[in-house]
Amino acid sequence: MGSRWENLVVDALDPARLARWWAEALGYQITHERPDEVEIRRAPDELPGLIFVPVPDAKAGKNRLHVDLRPADQEAEVERLVNMGARHVDVGQGGKAGWVVLADPEGNEFCVLKQRG
Repeated sequence: MGSRWENLVVDALDPARLARWWAEALGYQITHERPDEVEIRRAPDELPGLIFVPVPDAKAGKNRLHVDLRPADQEAEVERLVNMGARHVDVGQGGKAGWVVLADPEGNEFCVLKQRG
């Protein structure tokens, strides 16, 4: 019997700010907020969630785990996310990749994939 994926935990200098950024990016809502953690989910009863917890140090180095987003329109979504505060980053993906690598306001990398088909 396997385990059920409950949450992905994200270390953050400012958990509330980063949780709100990701909630807007994903169309999620804040389902739980305390000074030591903020949780977002698509809906209150829908797993998995993302939990943002405080850490004293800024991110250092490339993420070992990242989120892939697949929007209906990659170019428009990249523009929207950059306008929200994401930035383009180069992690060695090369210019012909089928995805765009961005970093959230605290530097966590994530990918915006091309549409399927």
